[in-house]
Amino acid sequence: MGIAVHGHCDTRFASVREIFEQAFARDEEIGAAIAFCLDGELVVDLWGGHHDAERTREWQRDTLVNVYSTTKGMTALCAHQLVERGKLDLDAPVARYWPEFAQGGKGEIPVRWLLSHQAGLPAIRKPLPPEAIYDWDVLCAALAEQEPWWEPGTKHGYHALTFGHLVGEVIRRVSGVTVGRWLREHVAGPLGADFHIGLAAQHDARTSDLYGGIAPPRAQQAQMKIPGPLGDFLRDMTDPTTMAGAAFNNPPGRAERHNTRAWRAAEIPAANGHGTATALARIYGALARGGEIDGVRLLAPESIERARSEQVFGPDAVLGGLPMRFGLGFMLRQDLMPISPNASAFGHPGAGGSIGMADPDARVGFGYTMNKMKLGLVGGPGAFAVLREFFARL
Repeated sequence: MGIAVHGHCDTRFASVREIFEQAFARDEEIGAAIAFCLDGELVVDLWGGHHDAERTREWQRDTLVNVYSTTKGMTALCAHQLVERGKLDLDAPVARYWPEFAQGGKGEIPVRWLLSHQAGLPAIRKPLPPEAIYDWDVLCAALAEQEPWWEPGTKHGYHALTFGHLVGEVIRRVSGVTVGRWLREHVAGPLGADFHIGLAAQHDARTSDLYGGIAPPRAQQAQMKIPGPLGDFLRDMTDPTTMAGAAFNNPPGRAERHNTRAWRAAEIPAANGHGTATALARIYGALARGGEIDGVRLLAPESIERARSEQVFGPDAVLGGLPMRFGLGFMLRQDLMPISPNASAFGHPGAGGSIGMADPDARVGFGYTMNKMKLGLVGGPGAFAVLREFFARL
């Protein structure tokens, strides 16, 4: 018996539903949801599958799941709201807001380099205990002490976990509140969007675990012989002595903790946002139509243009030389991340396959959430398949 898919889908996009259903038929997903917001209207809002690998609990419209780096887009949005309010200057030194950050020769690094992965701080060299992942002050102090891995501004490299604490500490210093609280009070709350950085225990019953990981063990990689930059990255990522390995594994044990109460409760603004596809589509749907939806304005149009302005495009120093294109906190559309046929599209994917995306040209917001982790960091086949089909019917 096939997996039932539930929800609403305009007849114009019936084939999108079919593509989504096929992912379950091929066992590509355990539980997942997709949502498209077109010019403010939710035209696709579908979910299916199960919370659990044993397939005993059905996925619901309000099922929450950890979306890993899709969280970065939400953190960036909070920073841009402070820029728009005149509280944060992208070209000011980070140390203006966070004086301790000036250690290790970092006194002149501007805020924009944090948002565009150019600061040279993708990892902490000093070995940290596993529990440090939950300790905001410990991680921020370690980043303040850390010398850059490269001359800041000369190259870019994905700040997989440190992005959230770097940008998040600036947000905290400027606003006086944590990223999670700012998001709740200025984004998710006003929009009625079910997205959280720092998840309260009351939501655990409707939160799905994640299954699997994004990188096979090193012994298996050797047998798979993954070619090119992706193979180089996966090899380095699983070696804690490399920069990439430290970026993903210091503090250690993250992959074994992402289904725990401690992980969900912490604020890890690069990696532990929990939300629904509908919430992502609604937030990005607002950004896709000039920053406003249902009378709630997140950003002014000029702020959105600034946020999605290209800062870097080329080989990534952390991701094995994979070509990455970054705006100010958002990934931008490119061949490696074909989130839209339109070059104006921006957003952020998460490890395992989740995506949030805005396309200002088409006035489309999109969200994809799932609990079965896929290989890689820039979205998964399920999300890209429904995106292609949606735009083909637009």
